[in-house]
Amino acid sequence: MAQPQTDAFDRLNDRHFTAIAQVIETRVGIKLPKTKQTMVEGRLRKRVRALGLADLTAYGDLLFKKDGLNAELVHLIDCVTTNKTDFFREPSHFEFLRDVAVPQLARRRGERQLNLKIWSAACSTGAEAYTAAMVLQDLVNAGTPLRFSILGTDISTEVVRDARAAIYPRDFVAPVPAAMQQRYLMRARNPRDTVVRITPELRRTVHFERLNLMDESYPFDRDVDVIFCRNVLIYFDKPTQLAVISRLASHLRPGGYLMLGHSESMAGSGIDGLNSVAPTIYQAGQAAGRRTAA
Repeated sequence: MAQPQTDAFDRLNDRHFTAIAQVIETRVGIKLPKTKQTMVEGRLRKRVRALGLADLTAYGDLLFKKDGLNAELVHLIDCVTTNKTDFFREPSHFEFLRDVAVPQLARRRGERQLNLKIWSAACSTGAEAYTAAMVLQDLVNAGTPLRFSILGTDISTEVVRDARAAIYPRDFVAPVPAAMQQRYLMRARNPRDTVVRITPELRRTVHFERLNLMDESYPFDRDVDVIFCRNVLIYFDKPTQLAVISRLASHLRPGGYLMLGHSESMAGSGIDGLNSVAPTIYQAGQAAGRRTAA
């Protein structure tokens, strides 16, 4: 039986890395230049061990010589995609949601009770979606006539599973204000346990699904009020950015908001019907989602 190689010698050959990079760019839209090879190898070694393979060469052979790509694709994507998230990341967006978006949407709709739909695209392990839920639930608790539901989507099945579980290390929830921690986080009875969980009441307002933003269409509602799509577009080239934003914008109701990441402030400027209302925040007109002709 072949002995597994040590990490120092366990490498993807150039052909396998190039093929993997092409698959990821085609299926996910993310470019993996040669400079990312060491990172990719490090992430794939866990998968090599899970499959009981000898080394990364055997893994590449499994993908491309033994026709294992279709069965392994979801796991491959899980391994190589980056899932960085934090509670209250870019807090100005949540302040805008509370102080501007909700009041303006309420005035625009004229409903006795505002029914709000939020979408956290590329949600990772759910911190963004649950942050929005905390902010909105605080408004409800303060007497705002509001009902809300939140959808979180991500391409990684692993992080979607983690988001549904809603269990986080204590240090990970440090950005959550203390009062919100008291209201929306449950601590284990054992004081030595270092994890917390989102309360059931808040979890019921959020649900999670797997979605590839590269898909030609998204099987979700087209009357969404606020879409967060932050810090994922930076991994796409410009045409892919425009295509993704266009598809997302087509799911906004008129007057709805699209919030992008701080490093993506100009990405929404090529979409007809999206108007910049604040840095990285766009508002939909009557027919958002069409790409402006070059």
